[in-house]
Formats: sequence, structure tokens, C-alpha cells
Amino acid sequence: MTIILNGESRELAAGTTLAALIETLKISGRLAAECNGEIVPRSAHATTVLVDGDRVEIVRAIGGG
Repeated sequence: MTIILNGESRELAAGTTLAALIETLKISGRLAAECNGEIVPRSAHATTVLVDGDRVEIVRAIGGG
């Protein structure tokens, strides 16, 4: 299946969860995830199954001074 991740097309296996995608990307620490314009709480990452055509945005929080 194909999703749009941060504006770019990406191929994933059917049934991939948001948590699995984040793990594949090796993103750690504080992050925010959005699927089709809706914020997905961290508690729902493991149960949010992505489907063909989903638009996903993942951003990592970076502290600054």
C-alpha cells in the first residue's frame, strides 16, 4: 500500500500500524503524529492501522534555547 509520509510517497506492508512505522523510521523521543489531519495520541499509535492513501505527518520535538 502507499501512504503519504511528511509529503512524500512511501510504500508499506498492508496492516502496518503507526507505531510500527515510527519504529521503522527509528524516531525516538518526543514526537507528534497526525493521520489524515487528526492528531493521534501516543496511546493509540499501536492500534492505529494505516490504510492505502493515508496522509501521515510525524514531527519530532526539538528543544532549543
